[in-house]
Amino acid sequence: MADHPTERAVSPGRTPAKRPTLSPAAIAAIVFLLALAGLVAFGVKTGVCENKLSGWLSLAVTGLRLGAIYSMIALGYTMVYGVLQLLNFAHSEIFMVGSFAGLYSLSGLFGINAQSHPNGVGGLELVVLVAAAILLGALASGATAVAMERVAYRPLRRRGASRLSYLITAIGVSLFLSNLSQLLDGQKHLGLPFGWPRIAGAAPVNYPPVMGEQRHVFSRLGVSVDNQTILVFGVAVFMLIVLDSFVRRTRAGRGIRAVAEDPETAGLMGVNIDGIVVLTFFVGGLMAGAAGVLYGLFFTQAQFNMGFIPGIKAFTAAVLGGIGNVRGAMLGGLLLGLVENLGVACVGTQWQVVISFVVLVLVLMFRPTGLLGEQVGE
Repeated sequence: MADHPTERAVSPGRTPAKRPTLSPAAIAAIVFLLALAGLVAFGVKTGVCENKLSGWLSLAVTGLRLGAIYSMIALGYTMVYGVLQLLNFAHSEIFMVGSFAGLYSLSGLFGINAQSHPNGVGGLELVVLVAAAILLGALASGATAVAMERVAYRPLRRRGASRLSYLITAIGVSLFLSNLSQLLDGQKHLGLPFGWPRIAGAAPVNYPPVMGEQRHVFSRLGVSVDNQTILVFGVAVFMLIVLDSFVRRTRAGRGIRAVAEDPETAGLMGVNIDGIVVLTFFVGGLMAGAAGVLYGLFFTQAQFNMGFIPGIKAFTAAVLGGIGNVRGAMLGGLLLGLVENLGVACVGTQWQVVISFVVLVLVLMFRPTGLLGEQVGE
């Protein structure tokens, strides 16, 4: 008798090949993207959304610029979480410290101000000043992050405290640093007979005009790219590449990955756990401080509470890419910058922050492990 046409012969000892199937999360993502594309097309046709290609491309360039900054901040979240399983919500204040350090290195150390340099500086001098400001801002943030780990987190770690204790401590450190910066306005506070140092205060502090006005560099497809965009994106990409190489190719980077994978086994193999934790906080602080200086150069101001919104967006970027994954943080930051900025083309700038929170909620609902979903240890 002939075999039924739907039957297939299977050799002994072999299992039939399984057809690849999509997970429910992947199906939901595809449906969401298709629905989003349909809504955008409808918005363009009805005039609700931007209807010129140059407008969309200009928003994409700005989104990549912001996304690069989000990526740098997100790396601090993702590295600390990968090693300690800790959500360090005080990281946004580390970002703020770096921005102020860069501001005062330019104005106080190098004497750049609106009176002496109304049109900014150029050439090799600009490169040296910006590099020095980024370096000093990164070092200030790195030192602050190390001090925070030593004072706030290490005692908890040695007592074997719960994750909730870490979270409450992180929020407390964040509020302390933010409010301390607000009090540093040169006035007397808390009944003390002397004035506090004038560093931050409640009002925003203007950045020195080291780059002057935005200058057009080149155009492609009707999109103008200025000097600030090149600076921010170039520095961010360079530092992200350096950090990725450091984590994956150096001995210290292998130590970070080993502790993230299994701290007890890493300790038995001779890895200095305390040293790795300090190094992780320091590297994360370096990235946040450099991002703070770039953020200040781009938005021309620094303020005591400036880290809150970028910090939340960077946390969203870390979750989007895969919390605990270095490359995931880079990817998540760039994607978040693109999504929130392109969304402005249809809903307006007043909804930009809302878009970021919507992305966070959707990721936690449908893909809580993030796009890449790996750990630092891998």
